[in-house]
Amino acid sequence: MPTYEYKCLKCKKVFDQLQPITAKPLKTCIHCKGKVERLIGAGSGLIFKGSGFYATDYKKQGVATDKAPSSKEPKKESPPKK
Repeated sequence: MPTYEYKCLKCKKVFDQLQPITAKPLKTCIHCKGKVERLIGAGSGLIFKGSGFYATDYKKQGVATDKAPSSKEPKKESPPKK
């Protein structure tokens, strides 16, 4: 459930309210029962948990990736063209 931020037009208090997406916005302040407006927030950033989301994630040392060739493997040379 998302958290919405409201500001009371009467007492000027700003508060957060946890509501389902389908719920209608609040109309009255939880502190003074005055009229409120819902603020447009930046929201929270996405949080990816686990490994493998980015190439710059924490990796084990010595593990080769698909994009970078390993320095230990010999380079294959193509035969010269005639």
